[in-house]
Amino acid sequence: MRTISTGTAVVVGAGVSGLAAAIGLRRAGWAVSVLERRTEPERYGTAFGIHPTAQSALERLGVGDSFHSRAVPYRDARIRTPRGRTLASLPLERIERKAGRPELLIPRPFLLDALLDELAELDVPLRFGERVSDVNALVDGSDLVVGADGIRSSVRTACFGDRSGPCEVGTVAWIGIADFESDVHGETWGRGRFFGMTPVEPGRTNWYATVPEAVTAEELRGYFEGWHDPIPRILGGTDPAAWIRYGMRHLFPALPSFVRTSSRGGNVALVGDAAHAMTPNLGQGACTAILDAEALTRAVAEHGVTRLDSALLDYDAERRRAAQRVALASRTLHRFMTTEHTRLRDAFVRTLPGR
Repeated sequence: MRTISTGTAVVVGAGVSGLAAAIGLRRAGWAVSVLERRTEPERYGTAFGIHPTAQSALERLGVGDSFHSRAVPYRDARIRTPRGRTLASLPLERIERKAGRPELLIPRPFLLDALLDELAELDVPLRFGERVSDVNALVDGSDLVVGADGIRSSVRTACFGDRSGPCEVGTVAWIGIADFESDVHGETWGRGRFFGMTPVEPGRTNWYATVPEAVTAEELRGYFEGWHDPIPRILGGTDPAAWIRYGMRHLFPALPSFVRTSSRGGNVALVGDAAHAMTPNLGQGACTAILDAEALTRAVAEHGVTRLDSALLDYDAERRRAAQRVALASRTLHRFMTTEHTRLRDAFVRTLPGR
């Protein structure tokens, strides 16, 4: 990054996008602080899939070594029927051939630790337990406010209005980690539900499942009874107390802009879920958050504080349509993965490039 002139920034939110943005701004010479409403770092979650483009962004932010030391490659995965018949291969080989490196998987806590360690190394203050009640005061007191505070973003509501907000998609997701390695990876698509498995670290398997409305662990197990190995074994052999259940949501409608400039009331940029929260079907939430943060901080470093309006507009031009296309594609894929009409699903699978 080429630093022209520096300023002050407040990042609201200490998830992946917020930490990455704070690191990039600090590396550009800015005075940065991070505010997080939670009282400690988030430790929940399982594996993130990191596309080669997002890997490169992490390297440009200076956290590549820490990331690569804990990540594992994702190379062989199939889409299957509940009986185990292969419908298609996920396009992992094509991704690796095109990029010259594989898709990587990393446990969410490990990626956050890598970002937190770099933040501490750069001496960026991070204050937990800080619930922002007056966004306008932050805008008035700094050159830039970065909203990285998730799908229910207070920064987005205060600065962009409440037209866009969380929208339920009517599906319940469950995630967890099994304490054994599976040599079967990918996703199994059934009637109105699916189950996925990926590597995560030696000796363990990351899994996720979606169903219309399973409420209890026993109900979830019942939905996947009789499916191919190791799905029943994973659900039967792991402790439900460690599972995470949540209703799937996305941000709707799409925002007309990710930024607000000084001419419109103060410099504000949204990144990650605050800008484009999406269903997890494409596994691109973390990637888009990283790409947002790197693009924003690169634009700010190039233009400097005296041309911050131009920097924000460049960021919006680079990231908004790209991120919103990914969000739309993920939502569309969700419809096919959870359809009750298996003929429609199979017709869709036949169009996949990895088939």
